[in-house]
Amino acid sequence: MTLSQLELQILDILTEDARTPHGQMANMLGVSEGEVSTAVERLEQEGVLVGYPALVNWEKTPREDVKAVIEVRVTPQRDMGFDAIAERIYRFEEVKAVYLMSGAYDLMLEVQADSMKKLASFVSQRLATIEHVLSTATHFVLKKYKVDGIILEEKQTDDRLAVSP
Repeated sequence: MTLSQLELQILDILTEDARTPHGQMANMLGVSEGEVSTAVERLEQEGVLVGYPALVNWEKTPREDVKAVIEVRVTPQRDMGFDAIAERIYRFEEVKAVYLMSGAYDLMLEVQADSMKKLASFVSQRLATIEHVLSTATHFVLKKYKVDGIILEEKQTDDRLAVSP
């Protein structure tokens, strides 16, 4: 699929703020609101725009989720490579993202569970037991500072007067 310059500009705007109204985008880009609406509809139909997620700083909520990044080494399947194993893994509810990687491991997973016990159970009983999974290495997320280019917690400034001798 070839994208027009207008479509690429719309994607840039929506990446910054998915709530930007079509009329505002039209004003920003110097085109009609109808042109923006048509372009967005085409991008959705073609599977280029697949969602409009909100970025939430969960540390400011009472929710106690456990997040982890898991490195997975697998044996690729004949005629299917890594795709079949990746598909089997990304169907688990706990798995939020799957990436094919270069380097020491093959797949990187972003996972989330309600508790450490549930996450450990997922890894040991469901993920590690999949045929063709050779090994896993789990790294727990302790704190997020920046996600998708957005700083989650600005540094506090000290507005006190300096004490001098």
